[in-house]
Amino acid sequence: MIASLQGKIVAIDGTGAVVSVGGVGFAVLCPPQTLAGVAQGDDVTWSTSLIVRDDSLTLFAFGTTPERVCFDIVRQASGIGPKIALAVVSVLGPTGLADAIRREDLSALIRVPGIGRKGAQKMVIELKDKVPLLLAASGTAIEDALPTANTWRDQVVSGLEGLGWSVKDAEAAADAVAPMVDDDPTVTVATLMRAALRSLARA
Repeated sequence: MIASLQGKIVAIDGTGAVVSVGGVGFAVLCPPQTLAGVAQGDDVTWSTSLIVRDDSLTLFAFGTTPERVCFDIVRQASGIGPKIALAVVSVLGPTGLADAIRREDLSALIRVPGIGRKGAQKMVIELKDKVPLLLAASGTAIEDALPTANTWRDQVVSGLEGLGWSVKDAEAAADAVAPMVDDDPTVTVATLMRAALRSLARA
């Protein structure tokens, strides 16, 4: 089991990177938010999950341990492979997934490419007991899972700054996702963060 990688990025593209560790290059697939704040030549420490199949070994890397935990938990649901699990991490993230499962919010789950209504219903049933684990991995109590009007912006901006974006870019991204809060006051910070990252990637 390869639990983490610590090394230098020697190649990067839209879906993954090659990380050199002790002269060995590890090809990894990553969610967009993991790649958003890094560039070729950067030193990284990523949490990883290795998928072993008869004909392949595929390594997935994540910027945070909670995202890796989310990836591993989602794959426990029937019919969910690594590609869809990676999409869940990208679109919802650990707290977003936990909130969708806890509230049985099928509309949130089917926003993930590859998940239909029946698949979302199965996920709710099969992963409901995993909600505390998802939130614990994120350091989030259940009662704190939803953002408030006073906190979501600060959390998004500080999170983006932590990923290396400038204050100006972080504030602009927060402005871009603000209508999401107006449309749905229960939207999670994790969902807002991923939308902000997508807006920065398009800029």
